Amino acid sequence: MRSQTTFEGVWSGILDTGAQRLRIVFRIRRNADGTWQATLDSPDQGARGIPVSAVETAGRQITLRSEAVAGEFVGTLSEDGKRLEGLWKQGGGEWKLTLTPGEPPTRKRPQEPKPPFPYTTQEVRVPNRKAKIELAGTLTLPNGKPPFPAIVFLTGSGAQNRDEEIFEHKPFLVLADYLTRAGYATLRMDDRGVGGSGGDMSRATTLDFAEDALAAVNYLKTRREIDRKRIGLLGHSEGALVAAIAAAKAPRDVAFLILLAGTGVPGEQILYRQAELIARKSNLAEPLIQRNRALQQRVFEILKREKDDAKAQQAIYEAIVQSLGVEASQLTDAQKTTFQAQAKSYTSPWFRTFVQLDPAPYLRKVRCPVLALNGELDLQVDPDQNLPAIERALRDGGNKRITIRKLPGLNHLFQKARTGLITEYVEIEETFNPEALEMIRNWLDELGREK
Repeated sequence: MRSQTTFEGVWSGILDTGAQRLRIVFRIRRNADGTWQATLDSPDQGARGIPVSAVETAGRQITLRSEAVAGEFVGTLSEDGKRLEGLWKQGGGEWKLTLTPGEPPTRKRPQEPKPPFPYTTQEVRVPNRKAKIELAGTLTLPNGKPPFPAIVFLTGSGAQNRDEEIFEHKPFLVLADYLTRAGYATLRMDDRGVGGSGGDMSRATTLDFAEDALAAVNYLKTRREIDRKRIGLLGHSEGALVAAIAAAKAPRDVAFLILLAGTGVPGEQILYRQAELIARKSNLAEPLIQRNRALQQRVFEILKREKDDAKAQQAIYEAIVQSLGVEASQLTDAQKTTFQAQAKSYTSPWFRTFVQLDPAPYLRKVRCPVLALNGELDLQVDPDQNLPAIERALRDGGNKRITIRKLPGLNHLFQKARTGLITEYVEIEETFNPEALEMIRNWLDELGREK
């Protein structure tokens, strides 16, 4: 049994902020010298092993402070040792949080396929000779007589594994399973520096990911089970942009494109609209929305003007502090660390490239059939901003084999949603809407009949 005064072990609870309910997990351990160490998980945000920078105990009270998230939990151990009751403080707010021993309950994900599968699954290594790296992936091959048409999956922004796992959803696993059962081979890969893949994600840009996509196509062309004339790309969010760039660079190698929540305008415009839509749907006050927009504009101006990263980071840091209406001397150490990290993220090669990257010139060079789908409730890639731009660029380039659809009631992940807010993603059990899956398969089937 747990000692009444022992904090050691795994503690979990639900943090209810009103806007969302997040599972919080602390893993606390006492060292041989009597000192404490701990880590923090927020599984609903895909964050695990976050460092806890300070652990302080006094009788039945424990304080767990994480500079990485600028947050702090202060809790008191119950008499029976079965609860830690206290407050979580972060970003100027505080909320009640009760922790109990053990791991948190898992979320229901009914669409996630489980083995055994009615098809062949192989672990593969995809060489990108230009970058001198290998990407780890999973190749699925349908039952039946080869060669099969094949689809390369391309993930959205950020470090993603081959399943594009987010909020304990695995949309690429669901897609791959569904399409393989329908007769299509699929290849999904860990991003650079993720899972089993080589390379450095921190130095990579969207243009580099397009080279990874073409490396995957070239790999599939070496497989005798694959019809080398029917290899296409399926990209989600930034992955759709990656797919368009790859198809523009190698039009003879890419047979079709499936663009899911793809962008049609430069990254700067995407981020302006994204921030505004999320803020308004979250009922933020108008002055705050305008302040955030002004800060975004200031950040992008600095990035365009200042090529030196260190100077840009300092200027952005000062802009962030100024937007808060406080002096830098008034900030806590945790706040300074957070804002400095934020400023540094803006100067990454990926962000500098994405902000200015325009999909239109690439889309105008795409000659293969294109299916572009966006959810009506997508707040991250606004369908009304992007679908018309995608269609216009494709038609301007002379491509007439295009299908554009805005799907009612679906969010950025193609889940059936209420608001489209990111905070909903984890609460929704559906991983990928069945009607959207069917639409993709039907389009592919029709393409096959045209052959």
